[in-house]
Amino acid sequence: MQRFMCIWFPYLLTDRAIQLKPELNGTAFVLAAPSRGRMIVRAASMEAMQKGIGLAMVVADGRAVLPGLQVFNYKEGVCEKILMELAEWCLRFTPVAAIDAHDGLLLDISGCPHLWGGEQRYLSDITVKLAEKGYRVRAAIADTIGTAWAAARYGNPGEIIDTGDQQRALSDWPASGLRIEPEILERMQKLGFYTIRSFINMPGQVLRRRFGQGLLNRIGQALGTKPEPLVPIRPAVVFQGRLPCLEPVRTRTAIDIALQELLKQLAQQLIRESKGLRKAVFKSYRLDGQIQQIEIGTNRPVRNVLHLLKLFEQKIETIKPGLGIELFILEAPAVEDLSTLQESLWTALGDGDQNTELANLLDRIAGKIGIQAIRRYLPAQHYWPERSMKITQSIADKPETVWKLDRPRPICLLKNPEKIEVTVPIPDYPPMLFIHKGTIHKVKKADGPERIEREWWMDKQTQIRDYYRIEDETGARYWIFRSGTYDEGNPAWFLHGFFA
Repeated sequence: MQRFMCIWFPYLLTDRAIQLKPELNGTAFVLAAPSRGRMIVRAASMEAMQKGIGLAMVVADGRAVLPGLQVFNYKEGVCEKILMELAEWCLRFTPVAAIDAHDGLLLDISGCPHLWGGEQRYLSDITVKLAEKGYRVRAAIADTIGTAWAAARYGNPGEIIDTGDQQRALSDWPASGLRIEPEILERMQKLGFYTIRSFINMPGQVLRRRFGQGLLNRIGQALGTKPEPLVPIRPAVVFQGRLPCLEPVRTRTAIDIALQELLKQLAQQLIRESKGLRKAVFKSYRLDGQIQQIEIGTNRPVRNVLHLLKLFEQKIETIKPGLGIELFILEAPAVEDLSTLQESLWTALGDGDQNTELANLLDRIAGKIGIQAIRRYLPAQHYWPERSMKITQSIADKPETVWKLDRPRPICLLKNPEKIEVTVPIPDYPPMLFIHKGTIHKVKKADGPERIEREWWMDKQTQIRDYYRIEDETGARYWIFRSGTYDEGNPAWFLHGFFA
């Protein structure tokens, strides 16, 4: 059963203004913006609204009502920016958070409240922490987004609607609690439909004929008979574990215990879905709002807790608990299929065990110097040297063809051949010397040419290449080639690799 929380910020912008200027606390002020040559109130403090100042009021009229009213400029985009920051902050409580218009947040809290000891403590923890940040909020929990939205605005503070009790809860609230369009709401009020109770049980065809399908959609969304998708600010990670702390922790031992417990939880999830992780992220949420995180990667799908612990141990010292950590989250954003049979075979068969040990070794090396420092190459079905191989991301990938070992190849191949100047005695002969980056190399030994052409179906206009293996007077060996022939004009020469 899905459960949703709606958080309403009735004084979002003015609360943020008070955070920036504490001297505004307890005073009547508004944020205004120009519109059609007049300054219009876009946000008002609680004190201003209690004294008759309303949204969309002309500032001149507001000052007539309240001569001491302070006016500050309203900046476009600030509201969205604040809500995005708050939605990201709420990700410590749920993996799915969305922005609700210009003054609220919507959270899919399914499966989360039990970690805090129930929905009441869960809701209380969120609202108390937001109050500590300086925001006055109203929040509610229900089975549907529509009912939670209405409860946050028209219900009792901190209202929690029991499962399946949406219609009873909605009945006493005004029609505007269904998020109806203003023009439709005005028509309903003219007909005396002030509360939801007065029309919610009327036949659907009657309501559709008078007020349109939009009203029926909103009723259905509130009651749960019509789906209402939530658009999260960040895609939810399917494989995730959460561990809130009863008291903030600061010790390495506590962090180790939390990581081990979350790894066990995550491993169980992966086993149920026949998956193994390729990447894991361990996040620590501190009391001061900062997030400390470390991540690991693996060369194959893994769900072995001991191996993953060893990978995290290389980085766990970088976590700084500060004043204390209140929540730990472990995510596996990248997973691949891994059956129990596959995992048992890797440890039972000799060859499989070697692959497992190699993968574990590579994982530990990657944890120390970075996965970007490790490359595995497989042969590709191309003739040109720079295309005759490809980088693979997994140790389990199989080659499509075999390595060509009939001709010597350099140990280091340049990604892009570098142009050189040469002196050649006779066409098709190797050069007597070449100049690379301003340095002259005299050729003592040479072997070639070896002609290499691209596949005929790729590009018929590409010139042929004649490769030479050469050695200069210092004993260094190079792989160079001539692009084109002297019969076709003046060909170019390039340095493409270095031999050991």
